[in-house]
Amino acid sequence: MLWIPPGFAHGYCILSETADVLYKVTSYYVPSLNRGVRWDDPTLGIQWPIEDPVLSEVDRRQPSFERCENPFRI
Repeated sequence: MLWIPPGFAHGYCILSETADVLYKVTSYYVPSLNRGVRWDDPTLGIQWPIEDPVLSEVDRRQPSFERCENPFRI
């Protein structure tokens, strides 16, 4: 179990052939409020253990960290 605060960027990588992922959220999903960052942006320095992931179309279109809509940036 993992708690992710509202508005906090998060991602995960499943290495097994199958997996069940369940979410418990604090409010109803509002697609217009969805934000994201490109999974392999070198600015973030994340060393993912996979080179060719299966991504949703939404995840494929995410901007770089520098170009993302980020209300927390100072």
